[in-house]
Amino acid sequence: FPLQAPTAAAAAAAAPAARPPREEDIEWPSPSDEVAFWERPPRPAEVAPAGASGSGGPHTAHPLHVVHVTAEMAPIAKVGGLGDVVTGLARSCQAKGHAVEIVLPYYECLPDDQIEGLQWEVDLEVPKGHTWDGEWQVGSVRTACWSGRVEGCRVLLLRPDWESCNLFRGGRIYGGSYNETEAYLYFCRAALELLKATGRQPHVLHLHEWQTSAAAMLYWEVYHRDGLHKPRVVLTIHNMDNTGECRAEEFDVTGVRGEQFKDIEKALDERTIGHNPERLSLLKGGIVYSNAVTTVSPTYAEETRSGHGGWLGGTLSLHSQKYHGILNGIDEAIWDPEADPYLPAPFGPKLGWDGKRICQRYVRAGLGLSSPEEGQRSPLVICVSRLVPQKGIHLIRHAIHRTIEQGGQFVLLGSGHADGDFRAMAGNEYKDHPHVRLLITYSDALSHHLFAAADIVLVPSMFEPCGLTQIIGLKYGALPVVRHTGGLADTVKDVDDNDVPDGQKNGFVFHGTDEGSLNAALDRAIRYNKERPEWWREMEEKAGKMDFSWDRSSEEYLHLYNSITA
Repeated sequence: FPLQAPTAAAAAAAAPAARPPREEDIEWPSPSDEVAFWERPPRPAEVAPAGASGSGGPHTAHPLHVVHVTAEMAPIAKVGGLGDVVTGLARSCQAKGHAVEIVLPYYECLPDDQIEGLQWEVDLEVPKGHTWDGEWQVGSVRTACWSGRVEGCRVLLLRPDWESCNLFRGGRIYGGSYNETEAYLYFCRAALELLKATGRQPHVLHLHEWQTSAAAMLYWEVYHRDGLHKPRVVLTIHNMDNTGECRAEEFDVTGVRGEQFKDIEKALDERTIGHNPERLSLLKGGIVYSNAVTTVSPTYAEETRSGHGGWLGGTLSLHSQKYHGILNGIDEAIWDPEADPYLPAPFGPKLGWDGKRICQRYVRAGLGLSSPEEGQRSPLVICVSRLVPQKGIHLIRHAIHRTIEQGGQFVLLGSGHADGDFRAMAGNEYKDHPHVRLLITYSDALSHHLFAAADIVLVPSMFEPCGLTQIIGLKYGALPVVRHTGGLADTVKDVDDNDVPDGQKNGFVFHGTDEGSLNAALDRAIRYNKERPEWWREMEEKAGKMDFSWDRSSEEYLHLYNSITA
């Protein structure tokens, strides 16, 4: 479920810290309001300095030039967490004095008004293979490169001639009428052609997911010996759900014959050996050809290397010396309760936490949830998630009932292809319920309100490469209840685990995939909130001070960049 930046360029970042307003000055919401509270305009905020994300630290004496090649970038081309990572990492490295550029398809649906200084840069002739009268030939696609700035970062947008093809046309990022494999293979070739034609020699070419993995293959087989000699290649795997299956003849669209990659040591998908036809995996090719491969948390790296990465586990194990897990960060220019323009009251380590109580009352009033009686506590559990099997929807469904049984309240914000049961629950047993709201939709602004109001954030994923909701929850003083997997295991440590230092304890963890396992963690969280209010207040304050910023994560990436370019 995507968590998106405010529309203005990180406007949330630099709102000057202010004391919580007096309660009588707040325009308290009601469910009957003509305009829902989360649709009210955010309060004005100063725009963050270009490239800022967190403190940034001192500028480096040895700046790197890094070029990201990606299918997504927040907020202009964002579907999931990939877009957040690209923007957050780029902003953080730029703030430390490095030169960063982001190469992105010029999707027809891009919001041009969110791209500062948009201008045409250069036209390119991008090689493209095709078959004519039974013979394979290499022609070209005229491609325009446009440039501008998004969130303070320089972007290079590649648009094919739409008179000759329909690549990247349509009203959304994915799922257009064009062939996506063909589109991203073309894009990989176009990105490399751009670097060559404009004389760019970046230190690092940073690729993301299967969509840009072919750029690693093309770089080392074609461009490295054709003038583009300096870059070293990093590939980041955000999720292994899609490995970029591709027939060899489909790869031919790049102008390079795919047959040369049908080798088990290169890009052959070994699941298809003996099939007709055998196929390539673009993600496998990216792993093999990159100088370094990363994924988005240390535990997910270990899980995928040791058998939980599906059929690619063998390839990752074979290349384990260059495979690294680096935890994603959150962009604190966007997720900062002390400067969040959506909230009725700021709060946090510098301002104190009274504003969080105001935010919780505000959300309860706006959603029509009952308020606890004087002296009583009814912890607010929130779940902000895509509603798909990966996210543990059977456990989310159970948690709604269990939370009410245990005397808490539950708010769900999410949608997805498996949201049918939740829509039915919202319209029937939990319609107008005093303790439950099931909001089967997407709203970035509402997600900010819910994180600020929450006592507990539920993330019961079956697998989770990194996860951002639990990190954002901690930043906003909510304690997570999570399943022990991937990045959830790296970021949340159980408060009752005697093997964990006290300074790292910050939530409630369960290991199984059954309802009983979830109950053990969720029940403890609700009970501790109700019975140990002072302890809970100390824990939320500790959680809010934890550092999960890109400032820290980008240092690990910069260390990796330097290690492969030395």
